[in-house]
Amino acid sequence: MAVAGVALAGAVAAAWWTWNTPAPLPALSTEERAALFAAPLDAPETGVQKFYLGHSLIGSNIPAFVHQLAEAAGFQEPAFHSQLGWGTSLREHWYPTLTINGFAEMNDSPAHAPAKPALESGSYDVLVITEMVDLKDAIRWHDSGRYAGFWAGFARQNRSDLRVYLYETWHRTDIPEGWLERIDADLSDLWEGTILAQAKAMPDVGVIHLIPAGQAMAAFTRALEAQGGLPGLDDRHGLFVLNEDGTRDNIHPSDLGSYLVALVHFATLYHTDPRGLPHELTRADGTPAEAPSPEVAALMQQVAWDVVRSLPQTGVAQ
Repeated sequence: MAVAGVALAGAVAAAWWTWNTPAPLPALSTEERAALFAAPLDAPETGVQKFYLGHSLIGSNIPAFVHQLAEAAGFQEPAFHSQLGWGTSLREHWYPTLTINGFAEMNDSPAHAPAKPALESGSYDVLVITEMVDLKDAIRWHDSGRYAGFWAGFARQNRSDLRVYLYETWHRTDIPEGWLERIDADLSDLWEGTILAQAKAMPDVGVIHLIPAGQAMAAFTRALEAQGGLPGLDDRHGLFVLNEDGTRDNIHPSDLGSYLVALVHFATLYHTDPRGLPHELTRADGTPAEAPSPEVAALMQQVAWDVVRSLPQTGVAQ
């Protein structure tokens, strides 16, 4: 009887999934996607008002670091806002009835604004979205391409010239397939080949550009480890936060990792070379961030600029 019950439950679950799964989305071909990125975007002449939608790999410090870098580069920066959660998918952000784990903790900040009313205001120049990881699970169970398209289309209903960016992140450093290997494969297969390909095939979505933070993480790691480390940073693990028990987190960025990611965001959004910008910044809570050594900062800035200019998906001229 128990076996029969399990089998029945499995059949019911399978039937529910069949009945409730949306039809697969069409997707743009590689050639169609490339054509959308053939011409770079115009570089912004002033500061840009940004809205960030996602989870803890955005966090509070990366937007704050981007803000400081932009001001140091001479841009007059308006306030940025965000809606975040713990491991939250774009689908979970879309429906008010779905639970966003960690909502209270992640949004206990003056930077928080409810996403849909904020975007309905039409006051933002840039929308940065990202998807939960594991990315394969997000695509399978949370229909990532569809909801990326929903958010882009919704935001552009109220601001037709809004720029939308998909922030490419990374997986856990202990992922069985290999951390660098997954970063290498996921850009073409999942971030661009699935999420962007599906989203941009939807009506009224328009072009969604890319913030290639995962690519910069991989490129920096390879450059750092090839030379046996630099002062203050021996290997990739220092890019991730140290837990209270002394163990190393294997996905959430430390101040050093956040600085590298913020450089990529800044270079992409402002089309500006980050070399020579400050490397001593302040966290979102006003406390001094751990600063990379001058040698680490210089390599991070060079890698960020090289990666951003190497990919036409960023919209930055090569």
